[in-house]
Amino acid sequence: MPLKHFLIQEFDRETASTRKTLERVPAAKWDWKPHQKSGTLGWLAGHVATLPGFGTAIIRKPSLEIVGANFPRVERHDMLINTFDRSTEDTRNALSELEDAHLEQNWTLTNNGAPIFTMPRYHALRSMCLNHIVHHRAQLTVYLRLLDVAVPALYGPSADETVF
Repeated sequence: MPLKHFLIQEFDRETASTRKTLERVPAAKWDWKPHQKSGTLGWLAGHVATLPGFGTAIIRKPSLEIVGANFPRVERHDMLINTFDRSTEDTRNALSELEDAHLEQNWTLTNNGAPIFTMPRYHALRSMCLNHIVHHRAQLTVYLRLLDVAVPALYGPSADETVF
């Protein structure tokens, strides 16, 4: 079975859980943050909403230069779900077109021309797209808990949801 099938299955599971989490972000708390060193709820939710789109860059470009890159931003709560859905759809479409040979090719992230890392696209997709989404979604669930917003069941029951 081609590797893309495994990536698509994982991508679909993680983005479905991520969407459930983003749907719970309260608009009234968009500028709230748990600590002075933390990002706001709106910034974090926006980052999570745009992360699936990172997969499209990994698939379609040989590299990404951070300096001068035009990263999408979610400025308002009413943009959150549409931005997430669009970035998810774009990357899922790109995943469906993949061939194993393309996943074996190296992909590089650079900062001002200096390589941060180079790794096969398969590993870049797993670490910089999928794992990155899971990491920040987990942070987002902590924000929700601190705001007393029900945390969705993701990998099993949560304290707020015991039924799947």
